[in-house]
Amino acid sequence: MRRVLRSSVLALAAVTTVALSSCASEPEVIDIFSGGGWPGIHADARNSDTSPVTGSRGISNEWSRPIGGTVAAYASIAASGQTFVTARTEKGCNLFSYQLDSGRKRWCRELGPGAVASTPVVDTVANVYVGDNGAMNSFNEHGQLRWRTPVVGTPISAQFTGDGNLLFITQLGQINVLDTQTGRQVLAPYNLIPPPSIDSSGPANPAPDDWGLEACFLGGPECPVANTPAIDLESGKFYFTYFAPGAPQAELVAMRYSGGDNPQITQEWSSDALPGGSASSPDLSADGSVVYANDNEGKMWAVDAETGDPKWSHDIGFAAAGSPSTSADGLLIPAGGSDGHLLALRDLGDHAEVVWERKDLLQLGVPAQTAGDTGYTAVKEGENGLAMLTFDTQTGETLDQDTLPGAEGFTVGTSIGPGGEVVTPTFIGELFVLK
Repeated sequence: MRRVLRSSVLALAAVTTVALSSCASEPEVIDIFSGGGWPGIHADARNSDTSPVTGSRGISNEWSRPIGGTVAAYASIAASGQTFVTARTEKGCNLFSYQLDSGRKRWCRELGPGAVASTPVVDTVANVYVGDNGAMNSFNEHGQLRWRTPVVGTPISAQFTGDGNLLFITQLGQINVLDTQTGRQVLAPYNLIPPPSIDSSGPANPAPDDWGLEACFLGGPECPVANTPAIDLESGKFYFTYFAPGAPQAELVAMRYSGGDNPQITQEWSSDALPGGSASSPDLSADGSVVYANDNEGKMWAVDAETGDPKWSHDIGFAAAGSPSTSADGLLIPAGGSDGHLLALRDLGDHAEVVWERKDLLQLGVPAQTAGDTGYTAVKEGENGLAMLTFDTQTGETLDQDTLPGAEGFTVGTSIGPGGEVVTPTFIGELFVLK
């Protein structure tokens, strides 16, 4: 069932500060596509979990190293090969930077413990943007702090907008758009949950910045916004899941950000078609017409991006623990779960078709597709071990399988480097790189 929200535009105007290029008067647009590598949690603005690099069909372990704490989010990779990952550590650094070719640690920084929920976002010159408790931070490629902007809550991984700003939503439902050069608010923060006031019947004290953060990893009601928005760079529409206070389940929400001299946020629609909430970020089809999302009861949903009307749902047989990988030609490969196998779907408009299934494999990772019909994901190997599976995305055929030495549990993301490197961190805190 679809519910249309109020279509009134929030009159929250502010002067937008844009960085001008040295050789033209046009604003310099920094978007997540332009950096190369794997510059954000799901690779690009539409959360596709795909790479334009032609993936190798024969890879092997290059290096691995312990991070020093549990890891809950993907590694991101700049075009230069500089790699970034966050972790939950007992003390000291929890944001790390490594060189992809050698595994050498370039630098590390200590942020608030909420940083574990945020994959760093990297721009064209390897500036990094990462959230922690009550703030968004930016560091340059050498680890020097560029700016720190206070916000309400803990930012979940950010996205770049079509006009070169940084958009993110905290787990407490505050939407922020910042200038990437200065950290300045481009427009006033938009609060999905109105802040308490003296006249309100609720508690007068605001929630702590880390409130409900643990529930974000399962998409539970204590975490109103658990995931990274998908953005249509041309229209400015962005999509995310929202578990409103007191609601029986999470909603899929569409809003629109308009940049320029009079930036605004417009409410578009919401759909309550996600039973049990959602533990994954939504992603967009390549043409921006369809939003895909998983619920917590084992179904994948396709929703019309313009209207919010469900187009189809498909029972994949397990609750996916992450977002699907969505290729430009519409091949959907769901992430694994505690009992999830490997399969591929194709969107046929009014229903999904199973292209192939591998029920002989227990998928314990998140898939990534590359050019050349090659995909990668972590699978169970032996009693408790893990291996990186290389597979043909059109047939599901195994092309290669490489043991991840000492790895247990599951991996929390699969990222592809600029040279086709496959990068995956395990939840227990070890980073693996295969070439």
